[in-house]
Amino acid sequence: MKKLIETLKHIWSIEELRRRIVYTFILLVVYRLGSFVILPGIDSTVLEESAGGSSKNGILDLINTFSGGAWNRGAIFALGIMPYISASIFMQLISIAVPAFQRLQKEGEEGRRKINQYTRILTIAFTCVQAYGYLNQFTVTNPPSAFIYTKHDDIMSKGMFEFTNVILLTAGTMFTMWMGERITNRGLGNGISLLIMVGIIARLPNALFSELAFAGKRASFILFLIELVVWALVILGVILLTQGTRKITINYAKRVIGNRQYGGVRQYLPIKILAAGVMPIIFAQAILFLPATILGFYPEGRPDWLENLASPNSFAHNALMIFLIVVFTYFYTAIIFNPVQMADDMKRNNGFIPGIKPGKQTANFIDDIISRITLPGAIFISLIAVLPVVSGNLGVNQEFSQFFGGTSLLILVGVVLDTLQQIDSYLLMRKYDGLMSSGRLKGRFTGNTPQVDY
Repeated sequence: MKKLIETLKHIWSIEELRRRIVYTFILLVVYRLGSFVILPGIDSTVLEESAGGSSKNGILDLINTFSGGAWNRGAIFALGIMPYISASIFMQLISIAVPAFQRLQKEGEEGRRKINQYTRILTIAFTCVQAYGYLNQFTVTNPPSAFIYTKHDDIMSKGMFEFTNVILLTAGTMFTMWMGERITNRGLGNGISLLIMVGIIARLPNALFSELAFAGKRASFILFLIELVVWALVILGVILLTQGTRKITINYAKRVIGNRQYGGVRQYLPIKILAAGVMPIIFAQAILFLPATILGFYPEGRPDWLENLASPNSFAHNALMIFLIVVFTYFYTAIIFNPVQMADDMKRNNGFIPGIKPGKQTANFIDDIISRITLPGAIFISLIAVLPVVSGNLGVNQEFSQFFGGTSLLILVGVVLDTLQQIDSYLLMRKYDGLMSSGRLKGRFTGNTPQVDY
């Protein structure tokens, strides 16, 4: 405990780190406050009486968790950051398929700036479509008395309600996107992931109390304790998987320049089992957000296959979830690692992998290792992603089952570890002990570049 207090003092004594923490905290508070600002034309009192029109057993309830309850409250941040993530996925796919965007990626900082600008414009278009679908869905799942325009029975009032709130929802998403970018650039951690994590944490206490009350009704507090133990073990398993690395031995040849000798050392290139981190989960969830959005355009007569795809308890939804997570894990890992460039860098620095010829064979060797260790990692997190359905079928309360596994838990663990790694790097640069007791987080990454352990 004493060492933890000293570490916290060291964190606060670093001016840059302190400034980043305060800046991040302020923006996160603003984001949470925005999730309670209700859209005009909605009677929040009626929503509270009708339990907020929550969508149980549906993907909408999971989206509501990501937004910290803003979805069911009809807040200006109801859509959150999901449209921006959808636009980012689309732009990354276009950057691979379209030669013009491939050239933009190779133009360095200027090319990335243009791609980011296109992503923001595409976010506006995605948000407008999703906002209209959300408003239609919201009016269907809530009583008519919750909307002021129904009291006047005026078609023009309904049109003005939709037009105004589509603009406000779009502005809310763009403001959320701006806050995420500000946190990434001037704050601490990945801003987009932190915003999602804050929304999830805001729902966690209520989920725990709901499960405790649920256990009280069943008079099974022992089962509640067992659930907490299993939950802790699942968290430990996710942490081990997230921190797991495969170290590739690299030898550097000796060079004599003047009277000094360089090289002749052995180093290790750590490759994470889940180098993509939490992004495949977020990307997969953004894709699965589309069926729920399309359902908003069907007030009546909804297609059964679409409702089945939007329900997280269905086989189709979970099968698609597993498939998307595996695909995006490989996709994002391919973006992070470039085996050809890594092999060329080793060759220029007189480095080589023992038993492997420098050049193309080294690139193929690294690529094979990345492919082999990525597959079991992707399958594992895919199984974790469907744990809420399994736990729900075993009797766990619906609200708590979302945190028993699934995307909520993976995002929480991934974002917390990433933030701790950044804090740890600041401490180590100032020659303080790390945040962990060992003083080092194994397999630490700085940004997207692997850091070599000596």
